[in-house]
Amino acid sequence: MAELEKVTGRCLCGAVAFTAKNVEPHFDVCHCSMCRRWSGGVMMAVEAKGGVDFSGEENIGLFRASDWGERGFCKICGTNLFWRMQDGSYVGVAYGALDNAGDFEFTTEIFIDHKPDAYAFEGDRKQMTEADVLAAFAAPPAEGYVQ
Repeated sequence: MAELEKVTGRCLCGAVAFTAKNVEPHFDVCHCSMCRRWSGGVMMAVEAKGGVDFSGEENIGLFRASDWGERGFCKICGTNLFWRMQDGSYVGVAYGALDNAGDFEFTTEIFIDHKPDAYAFEGDRKQMTEADVLAAFAAPPAEGYVQ
């Protein structure tokens, strides 16, 4: 399936809306402890290769999650909006915040070695360990990272 020129989304209360540009039509899942704690489950995200334009940007809160990554959320309703590299080289918008999430394929699970045994997704897809992910992003382990 071809890259999507743009997709739209918003937070639960509508105070923040976004347009993600040049999006691959798939989503990935992160099982790391920070994503599980932040989302109450797993973080599902789609990469916005062309960046993201926001309306209601004054309502976005940022949490610096590590020396290299940060998480964005709506300061009013708390909706998780994105995870991004602080240098801007990657931004993944929350799959659940998309207006039309039905056209995406589930392709990759990251931090698979941190996934609790209590759940599993059906089907086969690429799986990456913590070491695989850190090597792919060429970043040092997150300071203060707790498994």
